[in-house]
Amino acid sequence: MEDTEIFLSRLASDEKLYEETAKKLGISGISDSSSLAGAIAEKGTPASYKIYISDEQTENKAVDDIKAVFTEAAEEEPEISVEFISDEFLNIIDDRARITAESKPRTLVHRDGELHPTVHIWLIKRRDMGVFVLLQKRAHEKEINPDCFDVSAAGHVSQGEEFRHTALKEVHEELGLDIDRSKLEFIGLKRAEYHKGCINDNELVAVYICRENINTEDLVLQSSEVSEVCWAEIDELISVMKYEDIPNCISREELDMIKKAVF
Repeated sequence: MEDTEIFLSRLASDEKLYEETAKKLGISGISDSSSLAGAIAEKGTPASYKIYISDEQTENKAVDDIKAVFTEAAEEEPEISVEFISDEFLNIIDDRARITAESKPRTLVHRDGELHPTVHIWLIKRRDMGVFVLLQKRAHEKEINPDCFDVSAAGHVSQGEEFRHTALKEVHEELGLDIDRSKLEFIGLKRAEYHKGCINDNELVAVYICRENINTEDLVLQSSEVSEVCWAEIDELISVMKYEDIPNCISREELDMIKKAVF
């Protein structure tokens, strides 16, 4: 039996939430918890529902009411299975590279390969010998590219958020570093893809640089994301990536973008 997947965003209006639920049930005329209960009964059994709820710490009575209706239905009817899943919701990007109002659980975005917004932040410093970038080594527990050297900090743009705010948040969370908003320099957009097994990650990346001469010993690393950090001179890094076997998921395109912005 195929699961019916329902998305409940805590940032959505009551009307939008019931409209989304009605669409997934294939039944019109759902506008409140009472009509939803009737629709579930009309849908019949057996039935299996996976209900994804966005993970914002925001109260939304309609979300709680819908959750209560499905819970009660499963308690009263053994052939109705309900699973509630908390997940980060991401806005979907359309074929014109515009962020839409449509959002979807991150897990399913990665499963289905929809284009979605992310940020990459490179901490850089200039020295006589060249331009250095701060690399992070991704934690061993990471699902995508574990134990690989990567951009200084990165992350997904949650629904309703904007690129620059997310960039500041990711630098703080992953490196324990608070930087001024004005120090983030936007240097361009790029596409990035990762496909392995059931993961189809398709990203539109906003790339930023931040000229900060920091001491790596002063950073507070988020252990679930980052295992270590180090400085690397760009041209030396490019050479190592080309001629040596170094585990990395670093974009050569982004290193070229940095050089163009700096020189």
